[in-house]
Amino acid sequence: MEDWTKILVAPDTKIHRVIEMIDKNALKIALVADENSKLLGTVTDGDIRRGILKGISLECPVHQIMNPKPVTIPLLKDRKSILNIIKVNKLRHLPVIDEEDHIIGIEILDELVRTSQNDNWVVIMAGGRGKRLCPLTDNCPKPMLKIGGKPILETILLGLINQGFHRFCISVNYKAEQIVEYFEDGSKWGVQIIYLVEEQILGTAGPLSLFSVSTPEPVIVMNGDILTKLNMEQLLDFHKKHKSKATVAVHPYNIQVPYGVIKAAKDMLVGFEEKPVYTNLVNAGIYVLDPEVIRRIPKDTYFDMNQLFRGMMQSNDILTVFPIREYWIDIGSTEDFNQAQLDYNEVFNESERMQLYKE
Repeated sequence: MEDWTKILVAPDTKIHRVIEMIDKNALKIALVADENSKLLGTVTDGDIRRGILKGISLECPVHQIMNPKPVTIPLLKDRKSILNIIKVNKLRHLPVIDEEDHIIGIEILDELVRTSQNDNWVVIMAGGRGKRLCPLTDNCPKPMLKIGGKPILETILLGLINQGFHRFCISVNYKAEQIVEYFEDGSKWGVQIIYLVEEQILGTAGPLSLFSVSTPEPVIVMNGDILTKLNMEQLLDFHKKHKSKATVAVHPYNIQVPYGVIKAAKDMLVGFEEKPVYTNLVNAGIYVLDPEVIRRIPKDTYFDMNQLFRGMMQSNDILTVFPIREYWIDIGSTEDFNQAQLDYNEVFNESERMQLYKE
């Protein structure tokens, strides 16, 4: 049972502060409590993502998104009983309270059941030319550009390995030999790497038509120019829970109007808002696809993800979106590249990484 005092927050704590606290602690949950440690509710990644989808500002108090009626248990010593309650209720965390609802502990699924390697395949799209990053990409494929002293693609790989993934497929085209020579078969990192070689540019989804691996499990697909701290296990769990055929990870993108906005009804002034910020959800370049969806992609044909998803919507397939609230950056321009260089040491701290190289 972990130390629960470090994840206590007051109900008026701003949501963005709670996010920072959750990210700093391994428990991935916040317990909302009063001054006497009486449990008022819980906040998990799922609650935060649902709040984002509802348009709730990260400046709002956390009680607006908390679960006010979480499943709780009294103090139990029987590990099997605790695990059964967690599994029946499909939970990852279980607050422990006394007779007066005061928090006295927390039980965590990951500690009760240590999971093994994640067998889902991850396909990384690394065949793009990266024209907007010229001249940096004149002699180097974009995923091999170095940020923090390592190729972007290596940082992506390390992050996924740290989360238990060990089966990788990399789509290559532009200067493919540089990627293949660097990563080879993945044995340097103790993982398996195979390649999808595009003889011609096949778009954002077309390379998947070359993926011939037979697997019953959903496949994670992500662009090779993205750095993120997204928890892929949570993404997979979300996909499975919703019985989705495809899940698209999305990221909030804010646009601030640099002027005061007038609200009018005919010729009457009815309101005024100074430099408002509007939030949209943008495609984050990370997907979970069921194997049968991949088989729908036409062979050796230019085909984009948008085409795939439009067809799925027309067929009334279940297609879901998963908000990313963790760090995420798409390195598509020189400005993004420079920003990622500034972010690297803080976000991808060396002390947090596993030593993955074999001696």
